[in-house]
Amino acid sequence: MSLASHYRPGRCGLSFELFPPKPEAMSDLRETVERLVDFHPDFFTCTYGAGGSSQAATLDVVQMVRQITGAPVASHLTCVGSTVEQLVAYLQEAKRRGADYIVALRGDPPKGTTEFAQVAGGLRYANELVSLIRNEFDDDFGIAVAGYPEVHQEAISAEIDLANLKRKVDAGADIIVTQLFYDNADFYRFRDDCESAGIKIPIVPGILPVTNFKQVQRIASMCKASIPPSFAETMNQNDSPDWQFKVGIEHARRQTVDLIANEVPGLHYYVLNKSKAAEELLDGLELASAAT
Repeated sequence: MSLASHYRPGRCGLSFELFPPKPEAMSDLRETVERLVDFHPDFFTCTYGAGGSSQAATLDVVQMVRQITGAPVASHLTCVGSTVEQLVAYLQEAKRRGADYIVALRGDPPKGTTEFAQVAGGLRYANELVSLIRNEFDDDFGIAVAGYPEVHQEAISAEIDLANLKRKVDAGADIIVTQLFYDNADFYRFRDDCESAGIKIPIVPGILPVTNFKQVQRIASMCKASIPPSFAETMNQNDSPDWQFKVGIEHARRQTVDLIANEVPGLHYYVLNKSKAAEELLDGLELASAAT
């Protein structure tokens, strides 16, 4: 099934993002996937470490998820540290291992550096990676690209960030999946700006449920995502794990209900290889019937 077809009018696509665990935790991830399947996701995605440090493990996850669920799977792919020849080789192996889609990203600078550095014979921008996939693999892969409701941390302005996104779309992307956000108004503004820019492909909100406030504060600060003051105040009232989980899931559930009411084409959850948060916030929302 094509990637864009998960987002037809009248339905809400659903996807979950995983990351490659340590080898001893692969059985735990398998259990997580088996529980998430109960929500009938349209597909899963899997990241890899900075600089491609866990590419092989990513493909192990792709193959495992494909085998136990039968659902389509997307592998992340970045330009970091790879020549075009290496990127093509990875794509060939991803295809062989059962990947259906690619999440095409420029990628963050490797740990210990602050700026992206293009390697000799490599690519500099995500739109170039999208073009490479389209030119070399035609329709073998559906392609997702990233969007930034609060502007990419390296962008000079929102206008330039939107122009960069438009280049990725024009290069052949099928859908946009956003970076995490905690105020839906940021997503709706971004969606309106995309429409004004002539971007017509599905824009899927990415949600990271808060289950540990300090952890999410670190993640949000790295990508310059804001946390609403009222939400932060409530989270800070109590640092017990149960409180943090309860308040965080309630916030994510309110986000989800509001996004569905405002007719988003789908929802993408960053589940951090755990199923409990997704199970709690999606329980009773009938996303399974919406995504069939």
